[in-house]
Amino acid sequence: MQNQWLAIKQLDKQFKEWQAVNAKYKRPRAGWVKTIRVALSMTAEQLASKVGVKGGRISQLEKAEIEDAVTLGALRKVAEALNCELVYALVPKNSLTLGNIIKRRAEQIAEEKINTVAHLMSLEAQALSKEALTEQKHALTKQLTENFNKSLWVNNESVQGSVVLFNAKKKQHPSKIAKSLENSLLRK
Repeated sequence: MQNQWLAIKQLDKQFKEWQAVNAKYKRPRAGWVKTIRVALSMTAEQLASKVGVKGGRISQLEKAEIEDAVTLGALRKVAEALNCELVYALVPKNSLTLGNIIKRRAEQIAEEKINTVAHLMSLEAQALSKEALTEQKHALTKQLTENFNKSLWVNNESVQGSVVLFNAKKKQHPSKIAKSLENSLLRK
């Protein structure tokens, strides 16, 4: 787990640089291919000849780039013909880091799980105080963040569905259901 967090921190450091570049240099309205081609005073037919395709194909590609419908392979070929390099990256939105994304997801799951358990407990007049619920949410968020794995990305509906199935399968006292559910949720 420690190696995973080290890798995340290294990626986050790289993302910070990419985010700064992305914020400063957005894709031109005409797209990169057409903008660079025009700046080089190259016609679409001339670029097509360098790429090895028919003239109309470059206009199609330029339109596809603007519509986010161009393939990376096609862009790579055109970049090569323009004596450029295709730079490709997936960067977290809004200056987020991967660590932030993981923490937000853990907070969301903790909120849902604690609210489910709290609701079941309140049905049996065993409601917890707001402070206790907040403390439990923080503890579960910390546990989920420190021990995250692929289950962090399981669809939220499976948590709510498991409450209904759990309740229907076992005819137990609601406080026992809440405790069993809480234990099973903390194991995930």
